[in-house]
Amino acid sequence: MTVTGGQPEDGGNGPLAGVRVVELAGIGPGPFAAMLLADLGADVVRVDRPGGGGLAIDPAFDITNRNKRSVVVDLKAPDGADRVLDLVERADVLIEGYRPGVAERLGVGPDACHARNPRLVYGRMTGWGQDGPLAQRAGHDIAYIALTGTLGMIGEPDKAPTVPANLVGDYAGGSLYLVVGILAALHHARAGGPGQVVDAAIVDGTSHLSSMIHGMLAAGGWQDRRGSNLLDGGCPFYGTYETADGQYMAVGALEQQFYDEFMRLMDLDGTAPARKDIARWGELHDAVAARFKERTREEWTAVFEDSDACVAPVLSLREAPSHPHLAARATFVEHGGITQPAPAPRFSRTPTGIRSGPARPGAGTADVARDWGVPALDQTTTEGS
Repeated sequence: MTVTGGQPEDGGNGPLAGVRVVELAGIGPGPFAAMLLADLGADVVRVDRPGGGGLAIDPAFDITNRNKRSVVVDLKAPDGADRVLDLVERADVLIEGYRPGVAERLGVGPDACHARNPRLVYGRMTGWGQDGPLAQRAGHDIAYIALTGTLGMIGEPDKAPTVPANLVGDYAGGSLYLVVGILAALHHARAGGPGQVVDAAIVDGTSHLSSMIHGMLAAGGWQDRRGSNLLDGGCPFYGTYETADGQYMAVGALEQQFYDEFMRLMDLDGTAPARKDIARWGELHDAVAARFKERTREEWTAVFEDSDACVAPVLSLREAPSHPHLAARATFVEHGGITQPAPAPRFSRTPTGIRSGPARPGAGTADVARDWGVPALDQTTTEGS
């Protein structure tokens, strides 16, 4: 791996070095949460099922499995649960993303795990949560954020809501809240407390993300409809505009001094409605949109390059790694021929890095059996191969 900008050449150990995590294989927010812990230095062992998972991607490109090791265990086999519990006995954290009750039926639920390891932090990742009327229902990111009101906030007025990929629900409202919960529970356990279950539900986390908006709604500062507010594209100085070449620029000139700089560089100072005249926001939007259409994205980027107008070009996924700022910080790195986001955040004394590429199912069995002191794990795989 060749990187610059403060990222370690061969991957750092990270602040979670020495923490052992068992990840019961799944898709979506669970693997991403486990990747984040692995990026921070934890020794993550992913327990894959025979035949692989349900994600339609070549395992060699599944970045959410980087910095991990994989073993294959058939939890439905007579000794499957025992093999996992052998790992649990030596672990600090377990992550699972089954529907409520499934882990218990497989013999690796919280009670069985805590009987072997009372200090274990047992992380449960679901969309609906462990209880409630919908707990047993299937679902995906889009349904979870729809129910919380979050999806309904995003998009243009009088048009269908805009789907924000699976970033808001699965990863922001799910994975990140699971990791926060795990780290908090791990701190509690290492301070002498018992292990516990972390119930991370995407509907809970996504709702929590909108705390500020709910406060604004209660205060009368937010209208409960899309594209009508300060931060949802309804404001003419906080949104995106098309350029002459069909590309887009993003504008976030909220504060007065930034707005003044924006209007000066747009050459609209004094010729467009004032920002505080909400009744004329439509006119202001049209004036800004017309001006942006006069030049290309590259030309506008040059105009705002060295200003505090809070304007940036809207880049594609393939364009982003080459942006001078991101390149200077090594925000994206190349490992194993794959350009990918570097671990985040950064630490001054315990730097992180990409230590290994995506774990192939079962490839780490011998090493894990040795390092974790679970010889039966390797014997079981060998006998069944």
